[in-house]
Amino acid sequence: MTIITLTTDFGHKGPFVGVMKGVILAHHPAAKIIDLTHDIPVHWPVEAGFWLARSHRWFPAGSVHVAVVDPGVGTGRQILVAAHAGQVFLAPDNGLLAPVLGTRPAHCYRLDDSWRRRQGWPEPSSTFHGRDIFAPLAAAIAAGRVRPEEAGPPAGEIMPALVDEPETGEGEIRGTVVALDNFGNLITNIDAALLRRLRVVEVLAGGHRLPLRRTYGESQPGDYLALVNSFDVLEIARAEGSAAEGLGLGRGAPVLVRRTVR
Repeated sequence: MTIITLTTDFGHKGPFVGVMKGVILAHHPAAKIIDLTHDIPVHWPVEAGFWLARSHRWFPAGSVHVAVVDPGVGTGRQILVAAHAGQVFLAPDNGLLAPVLGTRPAHCYRLDDSWRRRQGWPEPSSTFHGRDIFAPLAAAIAAGRVRPEEAGPPAGEIMPALVDEPETGEGEIRGTVVALDNFGNLITNIDAALLRRLRVVEVLAGGHRLPLRRTYGESQPGDYLALVNSFDVLEIARAEGSAAEGLGLGRGAPVLVRRTVR
């Protein structure tokens, strides 16, 4: 029984996610399908790549991860199939996989359309490649009928992420808010390992200077704070409230971390 995870911007309206699952099970009835998230903002592969890069290590070897945030569906954009860290990743080449693989990954391949046609799958629609390409391909890989390298030629360089990695300078780190959670917390792309280099820090965002705390409970209700969350990245929060609403910030907002002197 192989795990196949799904990450999309489809939301929960309509049959799209359900139909993808139906196609997977039609091709591989023993598959175990896990919804990583379907709440990625539409046309924002940055967040899909961010979560996939920080989630896949929690899955067993052999898992197949399908990420469909695909504003270029139906165009000449290509589809990537990558073997990495004992798992397999499928996504459009639009920067989504760069946080997982880097921009020059080994064992990454571009789906060859002539190979796809030889599988006998129906001709894909121009708007739902999640159903017509990603789902049957994931099922075939999970079932062991197809190896990633059989899907097409080596990818070489892939498209970089649409948001740059954090910049580090003398005593400071400049990063970006890449995600908002259900509590209104602002999740940045600044990893805990970068913070440890500065030791004692303060965080600046939205015109506020925020203390770095260990837990939400170390602040009073309504206070703004920063902390390292369960995915080991810097998060900006408001105790018992929404930092996003209170600060008026969202995805793409800049965040500055700088060393303080005690």
